[in-house]
Order: sequence, then structure tokens, then C-alpha cells
Amino acid sequence: MKERERQFETAQETQLVRGETLVRIEKPIYGGAFLARLEGKAIFVPLALPGEEVRVRISQDKRGYSTAEVEEIVVTSPERIEPSCKHFGACGGCNYQHTGYAQQLEFKRAILRETLERGGVQAPDEIAVLAGEPWGYRNRIRLAFDAVGRMGYRGRRSHAVIPLEQCPIAAPALVDAARAAEAILRSTSAQGLRPTEIALFTDAEQSAMLVSVFVRTAAKAQFETLMRALSERVPAVKGAELLVEFAPQGRKPVPMPRTVAQWGERSLMYSAAGFDYRVDHGAFFQVNRWLVDALVERVTSGAQGKLAWDLFAGVGLFARRLVESVERVVAVESAPMATKALAANLSGTCGTAVNQATADFLRKARKGERPDLVVMDPPRMGLGAETTDALGRLRASEMVYVSCDPATLARDLKALAASGYAIEQVAMADLFPQTFHLETVVRLRLA
Repeated sequence: MKERERQFETAQETQLVRGETLVRIEKPIYGGAFLARLEGKAIFVPLALPGEEVRVRISQDKRGYSTAEVEEIVVTSPERIEPSCKHFGACGGCNYQHTGYAQQLEFKRAILRETLERGGVQAPDEIAVLAGEPWGYRNRIRLAFDAVGRMGYRGRRSHAVIPLEQCPIAAPALVDAARAAEAILRSTSAQGLRPTEIALFTDAEQSAMLVSVFVRTAAKAQFETLMRALSERVPAVKGAELLVEFAPQGRKPVPMPRTVAQWGERSLMYSAAGFDYRVDHGAFFQVNRWLVDALVERVTSGAQGKLAWDLFAGVGLFARRLVESVERVVAVESAPMATKALAANLSGTCGTAVNQATADFLRKARKGERPDLVVMDPPRMGLGAETTDALGRLRASEMVYVSCDPATLARDLKALAASGYAIEQVAMADLFPQTFHLETVVRLRLA
């Protein structure tokens, strides 16, 4: 071992003289890269593995850290495997296909623990893991078009489009439908449409699909042509929308894409956790079709009492389950794409849908009835100071926080702990296998 260390240090010095860099990879970090150090400075290296010695090229050098690309693997990790997708490395979608799934789960659990503790939150000794089939899980994909109409994902190191030939993490029907759409768009009848992107969403069984087509200039006739042809080739396609991303005549871009035409159905029914959920165009729904049931069970298990709040409720994934065991449920959501579906999914139950931003709802709810349980599933930015302060003052007996970003989760948990809440359980839910993304479910109780 000492001899190997001496050889490594000698080689590193030699590489520096020649303008090259030899580094040893230490551990994975959040964001998909791996950490190495050179003269104490952190270097972030994608597509490597812990324990490997790699020759790298510095691609970006900043004061506090550098990013680099692997030029040569000098010492290979025994955990390295052949990726399942031919686009891995060039495509920006996946980060971990070069190692086995068990190793990926350990990466994510370690990253979660370290991020929490760095943020001042003591993680429990046991972090549970929710995991399922790591392939074919995505129920939603979004693809871009290049200048000549080829379709694919954005590249890892650029905005270039990597032409799509396969995507083993997506539901197969989505890839088939995307490639059929590309072929139709190349035909004479639909050529004038010129989409910038296309998004496809399927139910878990791949029996129903919604399509969103993004353009800079509306071409409604060609859109109709595309959808009629696509539904003939892919009968699962039930509805579509055409969205304009930019204002006409070179004006400033619109803040949000604007729907200018619709075809077919405006929603699909998604069977999960024992219910059929209405999901409208563009509404958020958990992306992993294998793990939705397990996630709902983890979040709502043991729920009881007179009143529960579901904040950032989406279309009511958790609220619909909560109404089975809680006397009254209030589900709060402000996204226009989700509010109608949320109301429909709670219709006829003890649940009430509130079309309001969470912060506004909490301001008005200060003097009302205190809930027994609060479930919250915020976007990547987390809860923030105002919301955590309001929740701390609320003093509900129990809270369940569903997070898609460990850094903002740590920040918010630290604030909630200062308000008197203690962490009971933490689970890492791997809703995005092969990528660095991770979901966390934290159960908190008022101390």
C-alpha cells in the first residue's frame, strides 16, 4: 500500500510538470460528480468511481474548486460495469450507469447523510431505502429538437441534442411514441410545425398518454396533422397540447409557455395506491411508475386524527389516501395545471381542495383549527424561512416532509428543529435510478 502511495505521488508530480493532472477519486457528491483533491483543492469529476486513479483535464477552474473530465482511467474500480445505454456519458440524463444499482443506492444514502449533517441536522443511525426496478421506470420524458429536426436529450457538457436511439430508464411506450412523432414531423404534411421540444407522459400501464408540443410559432393545422397521425401509430396517445414558448414578432419571451391549441383529451387517469387519479396536461405527478405506491404508503402510513393538511398537494397523490383515515383533509395547491384535477380527485370525500399558494394559506390559517398532521411536498427550492417559521408556530403534532433536494431539506429541517420538532424517521426514496437525483421522506414529531 505504501509503495502504491509513493508511485501515485510521483506520477502526480510528473503529470503536473507536463500540464496533466492525475487524481484519486474519494467519494460521490450531490449533483452526479465525484470528489478528488489536488494540493488540497476540490476537483469535481463526473463518470468516475471512488478508489479510481484517473488522469483528468481541468475544464473549469474556479477559486474554490475545479471541474474536470476523465481523460484516462489509470486504476479501475472493481465496481465499474458496462453502461446499459449507448448514449451514457454524452447524454445529460444519467450519472451512475457505470456502476451497479446496489452501489448507486449506497452513494445516495451516503450523500443524503452527509448533506444533512453538513447542514446542521443529525441524521438517524438508520436511513431506510425505498427502491424498485431501476429500468423502464420513467412515466414522463421531455426531448429537444436540433436545427435539422432530430430529437433527443440535451448533452451532458453542452446544450447539443443527442439523437435518441434508446432510453432504458424510460417507459418503452414513451420512446416508441417519441420516435414515431419524429418520423411524422419529417414528413411533408407536418414539416411546418418545427417544435423546439416535446414532452410525453404515460400512465403506469402505458395504456394512456398525453403529449405536449413546444414551439416558437403556432402552426395549428400542422399540429392537428401530427396528432392525428401519431394517434393512429400509437393508440395510447389520448390527448395533446400545443404551447408557444415565445411571443410573436421577436418580442420578449413569455414568462410561461402558453397553450394555443388542444387535441383530444385534456387529462388521463393514473391508477396508483389503490385510486384512479385524474392528471391534467402539465400537472406534476411522481415520475417513477414502480415506486408511487410505496411512496404513498411511506408518507401516509399511520395517519389519523381530525384534521390533516396536504401542502403543495399537486393533484392530490397523498391527500386522496389521507381521506381514508383522517376525518377531514385540506389540500393546498396553486399551480393552474393541477388545481382542477385536485378538486376532481377529492370530490365526494372528506377532502377540500384549496387553490392558494402555501405561504398565503398559512398566513390566513394562523388563528384557525390546528391540524394533527401536516404533509408537505415542496418544489426543489424547499419550504423557505417564512413557511418553516409559520409551521413552527403552528405546532402540529406530526409532520411529514417529502423533499427532492437534500440541501434545502437540511436547511428547512434545521429551522423546524429550532421550533421544537424532532426527526423520527428518514427514508431515501430512489425515484430516479441511474441519476444523482434522490427523494427523501422525513417524519417529524413535536418534542
